[in-house]
Amino acid sequence: MLGALRNNDLENEAIYIFREVAAQFERPVLLFSGGKDSITLVRLAQKAFYPAKIPFPLMHIDTGHNFPETIAFRDKLVQELDLELIVRNVQDSIDQGKVVEESGKYASRNILQTTTLLDAIEEFKFDACIGGARRDEEKARAKERIFSVRDDFGQWDEKNQRPEVFDMLNGQIELGQNVRVFPISNWTELDVWSYIQKEAIEIPSIYFAHKRKIFLRDGFIWSAEDDVVFRAEDEVVEERMVRFRTVGDMSCTAAVLSDADTIEKVVGEIRASKISERGARIDDKRSEAAMEKRKQQGYF
Repeated sequence: MLGALRNNDLENEAIYIFREVAAQFERPVLLFSGGKDSITLVRLAQKAFYPAKIPFPLMHIDTGHNFPETIAFRDKLVQELDLELIVRNVQDSIDQGKVVEESGKYASRNILQTTTLLDAIEEFKFDACIGGARRDEEKARAKERIFSVRDDFGQWDEKNQRPEVFDMLNGQIELGQNVRVFPISNWTELDVWSYIQKEAIEIPSIYFAHKRKIFLRDGFIWSAEDDVVFRAEDEVVEERMVRFRTVGDMSCTAAVLSDADTIEKVVGEIRASKISERGARIDDKRSEAAMEKRKQQGYF
C-alpha cells in the first residue's frame, strides 16, 4: 500500500519534518483540502509513522464552494485509511457575523477561510498546522520557512523569521503562538506529480481531462459553471475538455483546456507548460501582493 521502500531526497526530507513535528509539538494537525498536495502529505505521513497510524487528525476548512469531486474523494480517503477528520465551515463564520460574504464578478470565499481557520486553531489548541504549500507556487510562499511561526493573532511577519540551517528545525514557541509546517516546501509541481505517479497515489478525477460546462472570463480564464460562481449575461457557457492543475473554490480556480486523461499525460503536459500552477488561481490576481497580504492576516 505504501509503495516502494526506496526513498528519494525530497521524500526523506519530508519524512524527517513529519517526525520532527511529532517530537516537538503537542497538538499538531494536518490541513487537508482533498487536493494533490495534501494527498501527497497523507502518503508521506503514512511512511513517516508506519506501521503505526498517522498520530494526528486531518482538518478541512470547508468553504462550501468546493468541487463535489474533491469532497467525495476526501471522505473516501479518510474512511479507507481510518483517519480522524475535523471539518469546520466558512458558512458558520458567515452566519455568526464574523465575516461578510463577497458579491459580484470576482466574489470568492477563499479569503474568508482565514477567520474559520484561526477559530479552529483556537478551538482545538493546535500548536502546529501541517500544510502542502510549496515555494515554487508563489513568491510569498517562497519567503516562508519550513517551520513558520505565527503570533497569537495568527499573523505572519515575513521580516521576522528564524534561520533554518543544516536541517535544524526550531519548534520552540511562546504561549499563544503556533507554527505552520511545510514538509514539501522544497518540492515543485512536477516533483509532486512525479511522486504521485511513482507511488500510484489515487487523486480526484478533477485533475484529469474531462468534459465540463465552463465559460470564458476576461478573455483568458475558463471558469466552471455552477450556481456558486458568478456569471455575467455575456459570458456564454460551453462544454469543453478541461482539467484542473490546482483545486480550490469553484469561484476562484480556473480550468485549463486539456486532453491529459492519464497520469503520464499530465506529467508530460506539466513538463511542457510555460504557465505557472498558480496562474490558474483567480484569487491571486487581485493584486501583486494578494497572497502575501492573506498570509500576513493568518491565511494558510
